Amino acid sequence: MAERLTAELVRADVAALLYVNADEIDEGDNLFDSGLDSIRLLTLLEKWREAGVVVSFVELAEQPTLADWSRLLTARQPVVLDA
Repeated sequence: MAERLTAELVRADVAALLYVNADEIDEGDNLFDSGLDSIRLLTLLEKWREAGVVVSFVELAEQPTLADWSRLLTARQPVVLDA
């Protein structure tokens, strides 16, 4: 089973693609101004879709901050029920 997506994991995923420490990215920073480009965004999008999160490129591009992404992505995770 895939790991639950948390705000910390979103931050770590973004930081890894930007080659910075996670604590260097502020919640309100525009990630495109911080060096994220469309190819890297597609890489993140594919990773998060594989984890079961349904989100579009446009949704992320229109709100390019960690705060917005964390809120959106954690809310869109699939619900896992115990068997």
